[in-house]
Amino acid sequence: MPQTGNREAALSLAGIILAAGASTRFGSPKQAARIGGETMLALAVRRALVQCAGGVIVVTGANHEEVAPLLDELPVQIIRNRRWREGMGSSIRAGMEGVARHSAGVLLMLGDQPAVTVADLGRLIKSWQARPAAIAASRYAGSLGVPAIFPRQYWRQLHDLQGEGGAKQVIRAAQAVSAVNMQSAALDIDTKEQLKLLN
Repeated sequence: MPQTGNREAALSLAGIILAAGASTRFGSPKQAARIGGETMLALAVRRALVQCAGGVIVVTGANHEEVAPLLDELPVQIIRNRRWREGMGSSIRAGMEGVARHSAGVLLMLGDQPAVTVADLGRLIKSWQARPAAIAASRYAGSLGVPAIFPRQYWRQLHDLQGEGGAKQVIRAAQAVSAVNMQSAALDIDTKEQLKLLN
């Protein structure tokens, strides 16, 4: 985000992409699955880098040795979550440890939502900029979820997540949420059959 004024400088955005799962249903590390010649994880990272002036963190876990090399050419911070078996909450906690203190918000994404575009993320950011004290969350499949942007006042709740508890429980408990329709986020890749919908 260009630093063109106090408001823009105050709204620096960091990104966290969760890529720690074991890909059990997929049968191999789905982060390495290719979509249009690019790995699914690299696709998510490149889209986040466009929008996150505060840098992008990728949380690896189950298949760290296979996943980390996929990011060799990308300017990201890799955090290995050795407690990934505890659930998504542990990966969110791990990612939050890498967020720069000056960041005003965190964009939380999954590494397996390849239909989410740069433009989708841009709409989410505009919603957050309009109400910077509110969580900006994607609305799809009848509920609110990620991608979502969490302003600083919600970081403690993210740090405190346990077990399978993910970002949705923070969103549900929030005092202020801006909902952004994002049907593209409804497609998360768990099987090779789902991947064929994009290739």
